[in-house]
Amino acid sequence: MRRNLVTSAALATALLLGGCEFADNALLPSLSGSPPGGTSGATHAGSAGNAPAVASGVSSGLELGTGNFKPEPAKPLKQTGTPAGQQAVALGGELVKLQESLTQQNQRLQSLRAEALQHAQAYAQSVAAINAKLDAGTTPANPELLKQWNDAQAELQKGGGTLAAMNQLSAQVSTSASKSNSLLASIRAAAGLSGASDEDRAQLKTLEDETFNTSFLVERLYGELAEDINRETSYLGQQQANLNTLSAAINSGQPLGPSLASRGYAAASSLAPGSGIATGRPLVVIRFDKPNPDYQQPLYEAVSQVLARRPNAAFDLVGVAPQGGGDAQAALDSNLAQLQADQVLRSLMSMGISPDRISKSAATSPTAKVNEVQLYVR
Repeated sequence: MRRNLVTSAALATALLLGGCEFADNALLPSLSGSPPGGTSGATHAGSAGNAPAVASGVSSGLELGTGNFKPEPAKPLKQTGTPAGQQAVALGGELVKLQESLTQQNQRLQSLRAEALQHAQAYAQSVAAINAKLDAGTTPANPELLKQWNDAQAELQKGGGTLAAMNQLSAQVSTSASKSNSLLASIRAAAGLSGASDEDRAQLKTLEDETFNTSFLVERLYGELAEDINRETSYLGQQQANLNTLSAAINSGQPLGPSLASRGYAAASSLAPGSGIATGRPLVVIRFDKPNPDYQQPLYEAVSQVLARRPNAAFDLVGVAPQGGGDAQAALDSNLAQLQADQVLRSLMSMGISPDRISKSAATSPTAKVNEVQLYVR
């Protein structure tokens, strides 16, 4: 179904959001190869949030725990010749095994932390190098940048392997925690055996204290490991989204910025598809008056500004074809406008915008001279 768009002045001017116009450094909403006013093309702003140029001190952005969980070795126990004494020695052997497991698990944790940080550092350096090159100017799909992107992707995948190993370690530490609790219960039960001497009780009391301290270390290790897993999971997810956006920047040869996927969004039933079209001017108009118009960076900046002000914003994307020219030409233009809208939709998704935040439709306009893709905020 065709929809007439008659607000021609609105299609070429003003970046508007919720009645509050962006001023001074607002992004020009009309993006084309030959913008109004005869300028040579839309200029793009500096990429927001880009990493600094590569340097040995570039930050990885990943922070993990620093706890080191080394148990104090258990004191040797003497045989007293009583059943309680025999039980104390046997339980002391169990404590030694538990401490050996804890020592190995602590060493594994420290190793995995170092491994995760190493991968994050290598990833950050690759991304910083890409952003530095994009900022300096480069060609679309530069092979050097594609290789660096692949290197960065490989480091994220290695980070995923480290995360899997952390989860395996977490299961092992959980087993140690169960054993420590069971050992404490056995020690307390042994103290109640008949015929236990004062020396037996003293040894069992020392053993109980040592087991309690070891159990406390196990619980602390488990807690910090759980936090590390959460941080690593969040880091990898966010950086993968950023890397997807960076791929779009490399393909266009222009810097964008961090993924927009992290901007909060809570779906609301009142935000029905198309509600922005009837009430406001387009946020962005992309005119396809030449093949592959340069719109990625300005589109990113416009959407980023919107989400900074309204994290729950959703968008209406409209492929607009000119009216006139006969039915055959109108059908051709309409089909092409829908394909161009699909292209812009893919661009938005590569920037981190979830498809459930975007509705897509088609329309014709008596004022459009060439095919346009219009983006509205709702």
